[in-house]
Amino acid sequence: MKPLEIYQELKNRAVGNVRLAEPMSRHTTWRIGGPADIFVEPGGVDELRRAVLFARERSLPFLIMGNGSNLLVSDAGVRGLVIKICRGMSKVSVDGNNVSAEAGVRLSQLLQISKKAGLGGFEFAAGIPGAVGGAIVMNAGANGSCMGNLVQDVTVMNFSGELMCFGREQLNFGYRACALQEYPGIVVHANFTCLPRPGPEIQQLIDSYMRRRRLTQPLNYPNAGSVFKNPPGDSAGRLIEQAGAKGMRIGGIQVSDRHANFFVNTGNATAGDVLAMVAAVRKMVKEKFGLILALEVKTVGEQTGGGDSSAKIYDLRGQQFEGHG
Repeated sequence: MKPLEIYQELKNRAVGNVRLAEPMSRHTTWRIGGPADIFVEPGGVDELRRAVLFARERSLPFLIMGNGSNLLVSDAGVRGLVIKICRGMSKVSVDGNNVSAEAGVRLSQLLQISKKAGLGGFEFAAGIPGAVGGAIVMNAGANGSCMGNLVQDVTVMNFSGELMCFGREQLNFGYRACALQEYPGIVVHANFTCLPRPGPEIQQLIDSYMRRRRLTQPLNYPNAGSVFKNPPGDSAGRLIEQAGAKGMRIGGIQVSDRHANFFVNTGNATAGDVLAMVAAVRKMVKEKFGLILALEVKTVGEQTGGGDSSAKIYDLRGQQFEGHG
């Protein structure tokens, strides 16, 4: 089927907001990325299910994304469907010390709601631009804590549209790791266990973490956070800086002179610029320290060549294609 035919049929399937040839640069914090053939924003679990089942029926590859804060999309874009879990799946509720949130809830929203309820635990997420679903899958963390510390259970939709619940002990949380990274399904909901904490104390921690971010991170430029994972017992930023790459520029992408593990879009960066910088920085660090840095950001789309850290694009059988639409 041609994209226009897919678009027209999806519009009749009530799968949410559907767009044709949507620029992915509008949906990544790097502000980089070519067009998605078809872009879908489901308005709830039922619309998400219909979109996924449609992709399976039509043998269309599909990518599931959240807030795009950890994603590099190729300049050629993404073939098939991109399904973004966002505002249509952003309900939050509080019951005692438990917070329940849908996958599209922004971490900033989750933090404010839990603070208002006098519940602590999410302070570490102050300034992290992601949403709940992606943050769980990546086990996002900062300031000595992470999502996995608070998760009680996670509800996932498989590619047959069935809902399954996984307890924390089944998710094997680790540094930027979670068992759901290998599971063919979509996070739709999670329950978290928090601790009672006075609102002013929570705000004090938030203010402290945000001051540190403003001092140490290039918040005034589009970026995707840390590009590389920290090697055991070391800091990727330190290694990059010591290798002499801090401030280096290729096209519109620059290794931040504030934090060397952040690559900033100075205004007209392409995915090609980012990948060239990734290769150059890796080479410099390997030559100086004998280490090969592993990507933390996920790459996706045609001709991305993401290598070790490709986002998952699925076919009708729920099998994954690494890095290519």
